[in-house]
This record gives sequence, structure tokens and C-alpha cells, in this order.
Amino acid sequence: MGKKLKRFEQLKSFSNVIQPKLSEVLCKSFFLKNNWHNEYFKNNNPIVLEIGCGKGEYTVELAKLYPNKNFIGVDIKGYRLYVGAKQALLSGLTNVAFVRTRAEFIDSIFGQNEISELWLTFPDPQQKKRWTKKRLTSALFLNKYNNFLSNGSFIHLKTDSDFLYHYTFELLKMNSIEIIEFTTNVYQSNLVRNDPALNIKTYYEELFVKLGFTIKYIKWKTKNVVLKELPDEKIEELISIYPRSVIPKRQLF
Repeated sequence: MGKKLKRFEQLKSFSNVIQPKLSEVLCKSFFLKNNWHNEYFKNNNPIVLEIGCGKGEYTVELAKLYPNKNFIGVDIKGYRLYVGAKQALLSGLTNVAFVRTRAEFIDSIFGQNEISELWLTFPDPQQKKRWTKKRLTSALFLNKYNNFLSNGSFIHLKTDSDFLYHYTFELLKMNSIEIIEFTTNVYQSNLVRNDPALNIKTYYEELFVKLGFTIKYIKWKTKNVVLKELPDEKIEELISIYPRSVIPKRQLF
């Protein structure tokens, strides 16, 4: 049995990993929806969500920083989730869980006002106009998040992509969403001194920084309104201004 298959098999026995069936998310009948506090964490502490958590490094480190909050990392790739889930178990963390599912099903997993805060750490910028609906900061996804975030909750975006940073900033401005903090260079700003969560670095983030990429950050407050998408011509303009950087794979390993 190959390494990936072994990890997939082990995930089934991990107490902190939940893998919803496709039928559950399609029918919005997932058993923990609206029941995360009572059925899983067994407390009323705030639940913080990370979508696209990869290896779960950010989720685990946040859970260590804030033991009085609960943390859930979501990703579709079980091979990656295995890393964070195992680390959390070995560290004895009881305030962290992982869900293996696609981001588009996220509002089938959590109920109204169930999540108090959301992190989007280095999501794929989906840097083509036709991929807008896949972008995790698109109006489509921000409206999904409103289905389970309480009004006035914070959303954090951390990214190395100039395009995604400016796209998100323009989208929030157009929809009159309150931006609390923003910077085009987190580690050269004062924000890291005030918020230890911003000092967490994933493996790939450290590589990006060494390669000279600046890490951008936006924190905004949710508003109970239906957001509109940026016009196509504005997205095309941003794509032309901020072309995607291509890093040779040999520099990442």
C-alpha cells in the first residue's frame, strides 16, 4: 500500500477528522450542522474556521495560541489533512477538528451563527476571469460564509498573491464592507506585534518569504447583506496589472 493510501486509511481512525458523505452535503443533512458545540466540542467556546487549511499548520497553531476557542480546518485533500490531524492528536489538543470536504459545500457543514471567525490562508487565487466562482473571496463564497457566520464576525485573508489581495480589497470596497486592517507586507507592519496569529508561518509561507514574496493581509467585518461581484472588466484589469508569479518547483522543495 502506497503512502497516500496508508494515510487515507489512517484518517478513518482519527477521532479529530470528520469526512461527510457526498449525500449529506448535497442534501444539507450533515449530522453536526448546528450541533458542533454540543455534539463535538462539548462546550460553548467560539468556533473559528479555516477553509483550505492544507496540512493544517495554521489551524493547529491557532488552537495552541487560543485554548479557549475551538478551531476547525477544512480541506478536500486527505493526504494533507493527515499531517495536521496527527500533530493535533500527538499534542493532545481537544479544541481542534478537521473536515474533509470541498469548499463549495461549506454552508452544508455549519449552521446559522455557528462560526464566530474565519481564516482564509493562502487560497488559490484562481487567476482567470472564468474561475471567479472558485475564488474563496468571490461574492459567491462571501455570501456562503454569511450563512454560518454571525453578523459582525471577522474574516482574515493572508496571501502571497498581489492579484487576490487587490481583487478582494476592491470587492469589499464596492460592497461597502468595513475593512478593519490591511497591509501589503505583514512582516514589515506593526500588525504582527499586536496579533500573534499573524506570526504563524506555514512551511510554504516561509519558502515564499525567502524567495522575496511579500505576504498581504486583510481583515474585515461581515455584514448581513448579499454581496455583488466585481464587474468582469474590473477583474480583467486586475489580472493584467498583477500577473501570476510562477515559481519553479525545484525552488519549493
